[in-house]
Amino acid sequence: MNNFLDWARDLSPLAAAAWLFGANLVSFAFALALGHLAAFFFAGQRVTQPPDPLEPKEIVYTAAGFVVNWLVTLVAWFLWQHGSVVIRRDTGWRAWLDVPILILVMDLAMYILHRVVHHPWLFPIHQLHHVYDRPRPLSLFVLHPLEVLGFGTLWLVVILLYPSSWLGLSIYLGINLGAGMIGHLGVEPFPGWWSRVPVLRQIGTSTFHAQHHQDVQHNFGFYTLIWDRLFGTLFPTYDIQFGRPLAVPPSEASPNP
Repeated sequence: MNNFLDWARDLSPLAAAAWLFGANLVSFAFALALGHLAAFFFAGQRVTQPPDPLEPKEIVYTAAGFVVNWLVTLVAWFLWQHGSVVIRRDTGWRAWLDVPILILVMDLAMYILHRVVHHPWLFPIHQLHHVYDRPRPLSLFVLHPLEVLGFGTLWLVVILLYPSSWLGLSIYLGINLGAGMIGHLGVEPFPGWWSRVPVLRQIGTSTFHAQHHQDVQHNFGFYTLIWDRLFGTLFPTYDIQFGRPLAVPPSEASPNP
């Protein structure tokens, strides 16, 4: 891995851009393929109604978001190459500790940002994502480019302030993609007892995020339910309704946090 890091750091900007484009494309395709496989395999455990037919603008916004994400990773590479971002090379206990640190810090930061974009002044940007309240795996990527840039900038700030190991950072990025995909399956892959186990019930699920798509006043977290439970924004009957569809009258789905 040290050799790979040395090679990646010494790439020219053009070569780095090409390599990162390919890496992002592979990650995108892999997540989408696994998402569709999970949606098919757990089709009998739907937590939303089946999605509407795919619209061309979903593909357009996905492509635009992909480009923004790619540019964010290119900026991260540039900052790393010039020493502003530090990536440690250790693989011991501290490297593994990076994983929960990154998850909890990013989860809190994204919870706050998510609530901010639900403010009436900013919701028109975020509303695009909420148009698709019957999510399919692709819905994870259907975001306004400004929102993608906002979350990407948040990630850049975190890695600028916290020198993570390559191991911790890699595991975190894998969890980030997996958690996002699970949230937009439209089906619940976890068993019914999941929400009754003390530790597991704090982990974000498809039910959790599906409820947010149908009731925008609750469930703002990403990886965990910790901040929603702490700040009183968890859907009141989440545990009871886990794994079951939630019908919310349109009048209740307002952008107010």
